Order: sequence, then C-alpha cells, then structure tokens
Amino acid sequence: MKRIVLFSLKSFTGPFIVTLLISIFMLILQFFWVYIDDLMGKGLSVWVILELLVYVSAGIIPMALPLAILLSSLMTFGNLAEHNELTALKASGFSLLRIMRPLITIVLLISIATFFFANYVIPAANLKWHTLIYDIQNKKIETMLTPGVYSKHFEGYAIKIDSLDGNQCFDITIHDYTQPSQLRTVRAKEANIYKSVNGRYVFLNLKDGHILEELDIQNPMYLPNNTISNPSERPSRVSKFDQGVYKLDLEGLDLNRSKEDLFTDKYEMLNVFQIGDAIDSIQVKKERLLGNFVGQSTLGFLSLSPNLEKPNTNDPLLNCDSTQKIPVISLRKLNTTDKQLAYNLAISKIRRNQQQLDNQQQFLSTLDRETDLYWIEFHRKFALTYAIVVLFFVGAPLGALIKKGGFGAPVVIAALIFMLYFILSSIGDNLADTGTVTPAIGMWLAAVVFTPVAFFFTKKALAV
Repeated sequence: MKRIVLFSLKSFTGPFIVTLLISIFMLILQFFWVYIDDLMGKGLSVWVILELLVYVSAGIIPMALPLAILLSSLMTFGNLAEHNELTALKASGFSLLRIMRPLITIVLLISIATFFFANYVIPAANLKWHTLIYDIQNKKIETMLTPGVYSKHFEGYAIKIDSLDGNQCFDITIHDYTQPSQLRTVRAKEANIYKSVNGRYVFLNLKDGHILEELDIQNPMYLPNNTISNPSERPSRVSKFDQGVYKLDLEGLDLNRSKEDLFTDKYEMLNVFQIGDAIDSIQVKKERLLGNFVGQSTLGFLSLSPNLEKPNTNDPLLNCDSTQKIPVISLRKLNTTDKQLAYNLAISKIRRNQQQLDNQQQFLSTLDRETDLYWIEFHRKFALTYAIVVLFFVGAPLGALIKKGGFGAPVVIAALIFMLYFILSSIGDNLADTGTVTPAIGMWLAAVVFTPVAFFFTKKALAV
C-alpha cells in the first residue's frame, strides 16, 4: 500500500506543479494586459516589478488552483489508464476509490490550506499590490516629460524641456491652448515640478522666464481720423517674470478607476472574521437609522380627524418620549382660514416626511448593497475551497475513462471543462453583484452545478 501511495503522489506531483505554474503565468499575463498602460514608460526598477509580481501571484494562486487540480488529476489518471497501470492495480484487487485515496487526502489538505491562504494571506497581498499599483500610477509626474520632445500628456498643453534632473527641469517651453481665443507661450530657464496633495494638479515653479500672449486676429477698427487700427496684425503681449507658478490640470490623466479599485474594493482585503464584524456593524447602523427615523417622524404629529379628541398612546408609531406632548387639534374648533392653514401644514409635513423617507430608503438600499458585497466575498472563500475538491472528482474519474495522458487530449478537455466552470462562476458572480440572486446562490452556482457532474463521472469510472 505504501508503494501505491508513493506511486500516486509521484504521478500527481509533477503534472500538478507544471500546470499550476502555467496557470499562474497565464493569469499574470492577463494582469499585465489590464495594467500595461500604467506600467509602461515609468522607469520602474526590476525589484519593483518583482515585488508587484509576488503580491499579484499570491492573489492569483487560488484562481489557478482549480484549473491545476483539474488538469493534473485528469493527466495523472489518464496516464495510468493509457499505460494499463490502472488496469493492473484493479486486477490486484484495488478499487478506483482506493487508488484515489492518497490523492483525495492530498487534495483535501490543499483545499484546507487554500482556505487559510485565501483568508489570511490574500487580503494582505491584495492590499499590498493595490497600494503598489496606485503608487506606480502616481509615480513622479516628471517621467511624462522627455527632454527634447514635446509632451502632450496634459490636455490643452504642449510642453518641451531640454534637460531633466529629478523633479527639476531646464529650458522649459509651455504652449497653452486652453483658451480658444488666445495662444499663450511660456518659456523659463528652470522649473521645479510638484504635484498637489489631492493629485488633481501639477505645479511648475518657473524661474527667469517670459510669457507671450497672442490673441485672435481682430476685425479692422476705423479710427476718427479715418485710419485703420490693426488691419492684419495679431495682437500680442509679452511679460517677463523672475519667478512664477504655473498650474496644470490633470483631468485628462485622472486615475479614478484605479483609486476606486484601491479604496472601495475593501471586501477583498478582509478575512471571514472581519467580514462578519463588518456585516454586524452595518446591521447595527441600519437598526439605529430606523429607530431615529421613526422617532423624528412622529414628533409634532398633527391630527386632522374632526372627531379625534386625543391620540391613541398605544400606537407604536407614536412611541416617543413621554415628556413630549403631542398637539391634537380638532377641526371643528377652527374657522375656514385656520382649517386651510392646517391642511397646508399637514400636507407640507407629509411631503417632508415622504422626502425624508425616500432619502432614508435610498441610504438603506446602499447599506443592503454593501452588505451583499461583504457576503459575496465571504462565500467566495468557501466556494473556492469546495471547487478544488469537486474539480478533482471531475478530472480523476474522467481521466480514467478517456485513457489519454500527456498534454494533448487532457489539456483540451480540461480547458473546456474549466471554461464552463469559469463561465458559470462569472455568471453567478454577476448575478449576485447585481442583486438578482442572493450572494450564497451566486457564489455557489458553479460548485452546485459541477457536484452532480462529479458524482456521475465517479460512478461511471467505478463501474468500468
């Protein structure tokens, strides 16, 4: 039995490591495809790129594991069946489940380790790489300026410098096209570049320069002495300065998408215990909000019932402080003018309450939406762990049935199966994200669909 265990582990370990590395490599390429614009032309060192790869790889491993488990299990048992080794083991009295038992133990350990990895390591890695990619995106703005070349990264401006030393540049020329009726050219011998705290503006501290302002060609002006003023010249103005600050707007280069990914996608940066605390906090906030709204909406209640002498104090809607008296007015004691005023007052109060109710409802909807996002991330960690086990029971029996090993047919079959799993997982994620289904249904959709498939292939392989 010990030899069977060692043989199974040896047959499984090699394909598993290879397929895991290939899966990670493909997912890293996908990451670089998304962020290639933010990484190119920033003058990043090799160590910064390697640091980013380490953090990204940590977050990618749980995504690559299901594919690696599926492909390696399919290849392992496909090789055993193709070389009749599986048949020899069955002839020796070993059932398929007994042959699979060592690998089942290994896969269960991998799935448990994956859960702890996804729960503790990945949130920290996500925070690290989101922070690092944000720092890269906001790297020194002077890297956008290439000596001797006009830079048009800034919308409405064309900037050229002769040389650059850190954040200090020399012989700078700025053509300002932001005003349609005016062309402004600024030249300075030296400039220091700074970025505002909020990241929306760049300030150029210019020294020893001049400004040339040219206006559009104006229509001829006939003077009282029958002479024409500025018949064809372009009016201009030149001014010199020793030191001045020029502000450039970064609206065309804003990184709102990346900032949003960093600051609002906080659900990926929490473990299941922190997610539970966050959900409880939101629930407490909702209860407090509802209590405050009911209390505020009942104060100053005005009764318009002609026959009502006093309110029903047992009404839960009037559950307010007993020290506050609710004014009750009988309409029969009011004249026509006062009745109209009372009606207008009541309608105004109802409208205010309705508007306040709508606002509170929108805020409650936002809290519900935030709660769903937390639950999505909560179920994602458990669904991923379960998916590793399910895909193993899909790949191993299927490999025994097709009796094909290597990187040929198993790769094609595994790719098709994983594509179907990925599509179902993405559909469930999108349905849960849009609120069409509950987070539990959305995140467990793919695993639930593949569970009977795993049972079917396992039963078929046992019967052969």
